[in-house]
Amino acid sequence: MPDPSFHNLLQRLPAAIAAFTGEELRYDFANDSMRALLEQDNLEGRRASETLQMWPPELISVMQQVYNTGKPYVVKSCPLLAGTDDNGPTAAAYFDITLEPDPAEDGSVRGLLLFAVDVTEQERTRQRSHELAVETRRLDARLRVLTETAPLISFTMSPEGEYEYVSPQWHTFTGQPTTCDITAVWPLLVHPDDRLRVLHQMDVARAAGSAWSYECRLRRYDGQYRWMLSRAVPENHAFGKPAYWHGAMVEVHDQRELAEVLRKAEAELRFLADSIPELIWIASQTGLVNYYNQFISEYSGLTADELGPTGWINLLHPAEQAETARRWVFCVSSGEAFEGVVRMRRHDGAYRWHLIRARRLDDGQGLRWFGACTDVDDQNRLRQVLQTQYNELAQANRDLDTFVYTASHDLKQPVLNLRGLFDELRRAATFHDPEEAFMLQMLDEALLQLDTTLQELAATVRDQRGLSAPTEELDVPLVLEEVLLGLRTQVLESQATIDVDVDTGLQLHYGRANLRSVLHNLISNALKFAHPERLPHIRIQSAITEQGQPVLVVQDNGMGMVLPEQPAPVFQPFARQHAHIGGAGVGLYLVQRIIAGRGGRLEVASTVGQGTTFTIHWHDGVPAAVADE
Repeated sequence: MPDPSFHNLLQRLPAAIAAFTGEELRYDFANDSMRALLEQDNLEGRRASETLQMWPPELISVMQQVYNTGKPYVVKSCPLLAGTDDNGPTAAAYFDITLEPDPAEDGSVRGLLLFAVDVTEQERTRQRSHELAVETRRLDARLRVLTETAPLISFTMSPEGEYEYVSPQWHTFTGQPTTCDITAVWPLLVHPDDRLRVLHQMDVARAAGSAWSYECRLRRYDGQYRWMLSRAVPENHAFGKPAYWHGAMVEVHDQRELAEVLRKAEAELRFLADSIPELIWIASQTGLVNYYNQFISEYSGLTADELGPTGWINLLHPAEQAETARRWVFCVSSGEAFEGVVRMRRHDGAYRWHLIRARRLDDGQGLRWFGACTDVDDQNRLRQVLQTQYNELAQANRDLDTFVYTASHDLKQPVLNLRGLFDELRRAATFHDPEEAFMLQMLDEALLQLDTTLQELAATVRDQRGLSAPTEELDVPLVLEEVLLGLRTQVLESQATIDVDVDTGLQLHYGRANLRSVLHNLISNALKFAHPERLPHIRIQSAITEQGQPVLVVQDNGMGMVLPEQPAPVFQPFARQHAHIGGAGVGLYLVQRIIAGRGGRLEVASTVGQGTTFTIHWHDGVPAAVADE
């Protein structure tokens, strides 16, 4: 039993202490800390195995071995079982246990001392540190996998500029072996024109403890220099300089070349825009102009700064500024294309007409407006002059048509009077002339010819006025049937044969009166100028040319005609080849005018004594669908 002073010392020590005696290891002493730890007061004389259930079972056997061998033993972080849960006992605290044998005077072991120091916080800290270390190694492994599979070169550099780590992509890109000294080799792989700049930027960044970002050309394994973007940030520790720089290098060669191409293209476009005599401008999404070409300054006498984002409005004629501005605001908000004809003030104060057009572009780089102002003042003035001349010619043409129509109408009555006088003269008067009958026949024919000519003149004026008639979608076979029905009497009298082979689906955008006049004149002429020795035979058929143009062919076996030498026959009014047959000679002239006036062409092939073939090209060299529109 320790003396009282030693007893007091053991009580004050920051450890749980117990003394055991005998082979059964019975308590001889236990300080208050041990009693509180075991939550038991009466320990003296009791065996250790009865009170240490909260300790690992191996502790009793270890205590027995220390007693038997006399050799001390230390147990680090021995767990104290505080309770149990569904998974079994739980560790609540940890102790460093020291077992010291208590020797007797004869050298034998009479007992042992147990010192238990609470190291729970230290153990938990150690375990947490271990867990963090494991997690750090796991994250480090994951980060390494990510950095070594990403399409970039990652690296770590010390403050002295030594490369501590470089990802395998560096060796793949440069073709350098893994055993090379990267710190010494990599400056040699930088393009000579970039080397000093790069080294200076890195030295400045390391000296300042700041990040860096630069582009340089790095030699690839095949000897080509490729543009690379290098960026690094420092790893800063508290109250100290950066410990490392961590960074990455990524290839930007294609992007840089594309940017250079775009820069050159933009420079060329701006040069082109400044060179052409056209007012070119660019506006932002909100409609504010941020670019004027050089010609605008030359035209207005103002610089781009003087014009400003909205200064172009002031160049317009005062009467057109408000409406044009409203229209522009509407187009900017709706995205609708802007177009208008306005007057713009020149540097000398003169206002000239301009056609303004602007379109919005959305190419992924933001909405922008591109516009152009074209000087149409000369064209506008010329258009006004031509319109005036056209109106004068149209009025003169109408006056002439009115005169012809009126003259032909007014002459009908004198002709009728002559016919009446002649008939009365022939009935009441007698002549004693052997050529009386011949002269009367000649006078009769002259009056008939005069009457027919007047009727044809009136019909010609009416048909020419029909050239301006509105067009519509016509079914050609149906119109042809109407024309043939109107000529039914002439067909029966002449015993003519008419073969029709016209596509039932043939549609034509044409004036109805014009189409009827063309078909009526060609078919009636074929009946009128039939050969006296054979019955008329007329063929009407449709076809499509190699260019996809619709044509209509009217062929007869009549007397034929002598054609002019020029490739495209030109029929003149009142020109006749068969004077013995009645007519005014305006039918084919009128047909030709109608077809040409509608954008078509008339071809004629004829042999005297055999017949004539008329080929109507409804649209001269223009696809039907386009011409119809």
